[in-house]
Amino acid sequence: MVNADIEIETLAEFDQAVARGSLSGYRIQSVNLLERTFALLAADTSAAVFLGCAMEPDASAKVRADGALVYPPVPDLPFNPYRGLLYTADELFTGLADGYEATPDAQAYAWFQETKADGDVFSSMLRSIHDDAVSDALDEHLSGARVVGVMGGHAMERGGTEYRGAAELGRCLARSGLTVATGGGPGAMEAANLGAYLAPAPDSALAEALELLAKAPSFTPSVSDWARAAFAVRERWPAGGDSVGIPTWFYGHEPPNAFAGHIAKYFANATREDGLLARSTAGVVFLPGAAGTVQEIFDNATPNYYASRGEPTPMVLVGRHHWTEHLPAWPLLRALARGRGMESRIALVDSVAEVPEALAAMGRAQ
Repeated sequence: MVNADIEIETLAEFDQAVARGSLSGYRIQSVNLLERTFALLAADTSAAVFLGCAMEPDASAKVRADGALVYPPVPDLPFNPYRGLLYTADELFTGLADGYEATPDAQAYAWFQETKADGDVFSSMLRSIHDDAVSDALDEHLSGARVVGVMGGHAMERGGTEYRGAAELGRCLARSGLTVATGGGPGAMEAANLGAYLAPAPDSALAEALELLAKAPSFTPSVSDWARAAFAVRERWPAGGDSVGIPTWFYGHEPPNAFAGHIAKYFANATREDGLLARSTAGVVFLPGAAGTVQEIFDNATPNYYASRGEPTPMVLVGRHHWTEHLPAWPLLRALARGRGMESRIALVDSVAEVPEALAAMGRAQ
């Protein structure tokens, strides 16, 4: 097994390794080494792996001669398949002043639309490498964290009572020391990330932020206006709390929200869905949603049913009418859980205000 301590993901880490005397055996991931030619020529790089690192031709020839593996940067891509760190909203929305279509996020989606069905094995390989790199970065970021997933529909508009409730939930969970993880998109997902973002701010900040966001209640018809409203909130409160968003270009018409401090964006939705649920080790909260949220409920229920990930994790469904009458997932979930280890790890509550106590109670039952 490769030790994460041998991964180099920044120029500072590269310089530290060189100062220790050798790069042998290291994995150097997406670091611009054009100004480190002398260091590369002088260092032992045997058994090293260079993933997407720009370097001068003589440096590249030398490290190859040492026996290092070199995977060069891929030109003309709107994303970096070898990236070593998670995305940020600032990175994905670079160029928003010229409209969302000019951003790296929109350009990556356009590339995906062009290549997803062209049968080119190189394109599919690049998507797979990218998604694996993102998973690696996500695991490193969440190492040691108590993660609670918040799932819900993208259609929940800013300004409504449900949106406010989801934001209050995200704030409460973050203030209790949990790391909030969402699907990273609009609606309920954005609201939970917003609450976590405003967790360090005074309570009054949320009401003011909701007023600012209500000027662009939905990402339709204009993603640009929707995103600019979010960045206006971030400018008003620049020192936001951290949370994680895990969106996908598979649903590229749904943009990522700007309130997740770290964003793990995938091309493969199945990888993204399973990864989000598997990493929510402190439990998962399911807000009212439609087909996507129903899928997430049972994607999470299956490993809990079989205990394939160890002890079942808590599942809290919010909205008694929604989950028993409108979309009756709760009766089926309860029937599945009967007599299984997960039976004491599921709960149905009426409102988001009840979620923290429900999670705590199920945690105490373990």
